Amino acid sequence: MTNYIEVKDATKTYQMGETTIVANDALNFSVQQGELAVILGPSGAGKSTILNILGGMDSPTSGQILIDGVDIATFSERQLTAYRRTDVGFVFQFYNLVPNLTAKENVELASAVAPDALDPTEVLQEVGLAARMDNFPAQLSGGEQQRVAIARALAKNPKLVLADEPTGALDYETGKQVLKLLQDVSRKRGQTVLIITHNAAIAPMADRVIRINDAKVRDMTENAHPQSIDEIEW
Repeated sequence: MTNYIEVKDATKTYQMGETTIVANDALNFSVQQGELAVILGPSGAGKSTILNILGGMDSPTSGQILIDGVDIATFSERQLTAYRRTDVGFVFQFYNLVPNLTAKENVELASAVAPDALDPTEVLQEVGLAARMDNFPAQLSGGEQQRVAIARALAKNPKLVLADEPTGALDYETGKQVLKLLQDVSRKRGQTVLIITHNAAIAPMADRVIRINDAKVRDMTENAHPQSIDEIEW
């Protein structure tokens, strides 16, 4: 297996007046092609910062971010835009759907910008929303909206799926269904999936667990026998 992601000494600092805030402090970790990795840590640990950098929405202050062997830390804004469009699918805590577009139109919007896009109808069927395609977000439950968001990410046929607290706004059972979908993306499609969470209980579902606290990687463990999310209780 080859590393799809290699983060080398990645540091991100922000200036607030005369104070320098260190969001990421010389992070080092890797994720292999097709793995499901969980980045685990409390709020304010720097998890979302590194996710934004991996997704091309931000750049590190220093260090390398190798994605499939290419250092995106050196990319221009235009290169980052192209990378976000074609290579990355995003799933956020609060769905971020366009309210005046139907479920299908939300997915079509994403697939329109990607060269290797999948059929939106098929992807919505895959996430269990065959009967809800023509509904607007306000007519869908939270779990259904998050499924649309996952379908939107998958329709781009990205190499990398980044999910930031994807179950944060969902109840327990619905959250498990969403995690099962993300686990299937890695298992059945062979795409690399990164889930950011503060919920340590879901760590056994991952091939790799990266623990971040206080802006540093504290621990990285590989899990030889990941559990199905169906078997995990919390």
